[in-house]
Amino acid sequence: MKHTEKVAQQLHRFTFRQAIPVWEVGTALEKNRTLSFVTTVRKADADAVLALAGSTSYMVLVNGERIAHGPARCAHGFYRVDELPLGQYLQKEENIVAIRIAGYNVNSFATLDQPSFLCAELTAGGKVLAYTGVPAVGFAAYGCGERLTRVQRFSFQRPFVESYRLYGDAFAVEQGGKGVPVALEAVEDRIFLCRDLPYGDYRRIAPSALMRTGSVAYSDKPGYYNSREITQISDRLKGYREEELEFASYREVGKMDFSAPTDAAPGADTETICLCADSYADLDMGKNHTGIFELEIQAEREGALYLLFDEVLIGGVLNCFRMGTSNIVAFLLQGGTYRVRCCEPYVMRYLRLVAVGTKVTVRHLRLCEVAFPESGIRARFLPQDAQMKRIYDAAVETFRANTVDIYMDCPSRERAGWLCDSFFTSRVERVLTGESVVERAFLENFLLPDHFACLPDGMLPMCYPSDHYDGVFIPNWAMWYGVELEEYLTRTGDRTLIDAAKDRMYALLAYFRPFENEYGLLEGLKSWVFVEWSKSNELVQDVSFASNMLYAGFKKAIGTLYGDSALCSEAEALRHTIDRMAMTPDGFYCDNALRRDGQLVLSGECTESCQYYAFFFDIATPDKNPRLWQILTEDFGYDRQKTGKYPQIYPANAFIGNYLRLDLLRRYGLHDALADNIRGYFLYMAERTGTLWENVGDYASCNHGFASHVLYWMDVLGYIAHD
Repeated sequence: MKHTEKVAQQLHRFTFRQAIPVWEVGTALEKNRTLSFVTTVRKADADAVLALAGSTSYMVLVNGERIAHGPARCAHGFYRVDELPLGQYLQKEENIVAIRIAGYNVNSFATLDQPSFLCAELTAGGKVLAYTGVPAVGFAAYGCGERLTRVQRFSFQRPFVESYRLYGDAFAVEQGGKGVPVALEAVEDRIFLCRDLPYGDYRRIAPSALMRTGSVAYSDKPGYYNSREITQISDRLKGYREEELEFASYREVGKMDFSAPTDAAPGADTETICLCADSYADLDMGKNHTGIFELEIQAEREGALYLLFDEVLIGGVLNCFRMGTSNIVAFLLQGGTYRVRCCEPYVMRYLRLVAVGTKVTVRHLRLCEVAFPESGIRARFLPQDAQMKRIYDAAVETFRANTVDIYMDCPSRERAGWLCDSFFTSRVERVLTGESVVERAFLENFLLPDHFACLPDGMLPMCYPSDHYDGVFIPNWAMWYGVELEEYLTRTGDRTLIDAAKDRMYALLAYFRPFENEYGLLEGLKSWVFVEWSKSNELVQDVSFASNMLYAGFKKAIGTLYGDSALCSEAEALRHTIDRMAMTPDGFYCDNALRRDGQLVLSGECTESCQYYAFFFDIATPDKNPRLWQILTEDFGYDRQKTGKYPQIYPANAFIGNYLRLDLLRRYGLHDALADNIRGYFLYMAERTGTLWENVGDYASCNHGFASHVLYWMDVLGYIAHD
């Protein structure tokens, strides 16, 4: 029996009664094509339910109000179905239900490169009222010509930016206006699964303040933003090359020269923002939020409105390219008034509105939140501790933004489901919700395909659902899948998923076997060997001891899960080998050994994170290594760079060194130190963005899912009550 057939036995399938998957004739493989499917439903049909699945990204609106964003992502060839009760939204006698769906057809970290389609069915009173088909019954399909197709990618990790050319009937069909019908054709049958996940919150968030205003001039520059998602488009990174672009918002923004701003008056209106031609206004959302833009634009004449955004200000300046992203939404305008909405979620605390060539009035600007539902959180903060409460709130916001349909690393640059990150976020889901629903779907996605294209046999993708045509993978992260599985079983008792994963775990073990050297150590691992974002990542060949510490943990986890005593013995032997070979004369574990004249020789380089790996995976213990443990607990930590202690030991970064550190304090009951470290590592993040960061500095994502793990420690410390 094939691997997928074994897994399929425990899937929760969905069957449409009449709907079939369809798309516009001849465009199912076209990059960045957007369609709208529209139907009506009577107020009398109060029990109406819309079931839908699609590729790649859609939003659902009723009478112009967004009620859902989807789909819940799944593995190659599998599609989760949303089932949306519509009754509460049916306020008119005849109500317009619209599905705006974008088919991207590019590889990314966030979505799969699969042909575009929509399959939708509207039922009420036990009857099918409308469904997609050829011909469709009840649904009309229209092209969305206002969204420009040939634009740059948003980032290396995500598909396209959003740029729009607005004219008289833009966005009209979702509000009952006329559109340009398109002919549909049936596409290949799909495998549909029930969503089995909570639905997100979509509350509308208004800016908290108008900060400042200024003017804009324009000049050609010697060069413009030219990150890899602009310059390296190929069969390995799909998109539109620079010479193919019909509009390049990154270049247009690069031409802008912003004057020194003038502070806005306190309490200035954010509901109606009037921009003179060639001027800008900066808005503060109060903290980092994740969501989809909605606004009304009134333009005096032909021109443009740009939305530039980011999570932080660097030196007081907003840089929309800070993370290797084009944090830009562009609206090319004719004179007139438009109610507009974007398709994709973005992350920001700060937003700059730029009017080019015309006076623009922006009204009712909102960010339609895309996040885990607040109603699903069954935890609350207990003590009167203002600092810890601020960190708690930031951690909850971080979890919500990164736990929608899968666990994500960040909701901004990538929106990717990374392994290892998931090990930490999974603990938080249990603390906040008492369940592991998202975790199960996340883990299941890795089990569904028979194989992963562009990866060696047995290897798992570093993040998924995603397509990596460059063949890059992180062998370490695949091992974390097995480590997480062991905790998942303890949390849930879900033996069914564990058994479904067995073949995949032993195939992964078989991948690693040829890399075991004469000592049983992994040597010469391929692709992106990742320990953490610090000096550690430069010390991963030929033998990475941190990677082998993880390998021992992986073997132990798989051996325990499947009653494999021989594998458990291998894990124990590997721990002893690492302990014997990696220890330096001054009592620290060396990060790596190099092969010289046939012999392994320690590099002499030691990092803080490697020491934490040693304790986390039981190579070292406080009883066996008391001096090293004392150094780690008393001399290392968030203030070591200030104290200057042990400068020869390279400092850890947030992920994952500092997290291993804090979890070790938790494991060994050092609760006072744990609370102090939580304040030291996280308070400044919570104060600046209201979310927790990828790194100790603000040079990358400032809203990163694993960082919500602080809630797991707060729970241990007694700061959290469970309702």
